[in-house]
Amino acid sequence: MGWWEAVILGLVQGLTEFLPISSSAHIRVVGPLLPHGADPGAAFTAIIQIGTELAVLLYFRKDIARIIAAWFRALRGRDGADAKARLGAHNADARMGWWVIIGSLPIVVLGLAFKDSIETTFRNLYLTAAVLAGFALVLWLADRIGAKRRPLGELTLKDAILLGLAQAMALIPGVSRSGGTISMGLFLGLTREAAARVSFLLAIPAVLGSGFYELASEYDTLQAPGAPGLVNTAIAAAVAFGVGYVVIVWFLRLITHRSYLPFVIYRFAAAGAIVALLATGTIAAT
Repeated sequence: MGWWEAVILGLVQGLTEFLPISSSAHIRVVGPLLPHGADPGAAFTAIIQIGTELAVLLYFRKDIARIIAAWFRALRGRDGADAKARLGAHNADARMGWWVIIGSLPIVVLGLAFKDSIETTFRNLYLTAAVLAGFALVLWLADRIGAKRRPLGELTLKDAILLGLAQAMALIPGVSRSGGTISMGLFLGLTREAAARVSFLLAIPAVLGSGFYELASEYDTLQAPGAPGLVNTAIAAAVAFGVGYVVIVWFLRLITHRSYLPFVIYRFAAAGAIVALLATGTIAAT
């Protein structure tokens, strides 16, 4: 992989990570179309997502700091010594801290349990195309029937678990981490902006944890002949950070006034494009 190919993959990652169109699916397809001609792999994909997640930390730094402070304050009993108070009964930010922790558990457990499948079977492009199209319908339905009335402060334990399970489905390229959680959020009655914000916050521990885990466990593999290499992986992550920050700003402004229909249409188009590439032999399914 050349450095400029790493730049392209970082650009793709930054442009698609926060939109409900699946960044992992795009990386999976674009990789074989480059001169390097190979799937960059699940480890490369997970590691460069660290870049986009750092953009989330920068953009939401005030919200994150407030949530962490409130969570620790409640845990220490500053809001009350009883169990309910320590679990955030009297503070929405403290509750959000717990919801992020609880909502992150499904993807951690399932990610470890299905690690081999995630790196092999789940990366089959026929599956990716099918999932892109299938979850386009899910996103369309969620945006169409969701009440869009509930703010983030009204999230419950049940909501956190369901959002976490929805996020875990993104272990299959094509689902989309943001698409899964946003769809679930809309089904639960959240506003479009609230659904997007909770998807960003919920992704922080999952994405950073996955990225650093892959970096540690696949450190040697990344440097093997034919692998992306550490330098190229770092380049892609850096580009993803810069582009991702701009996309966050744009996306949150967009969804306050528009529906998710353009992304639904795009998902169908992307699924069709993948099938066409496979049918013509331009890229291989595995």
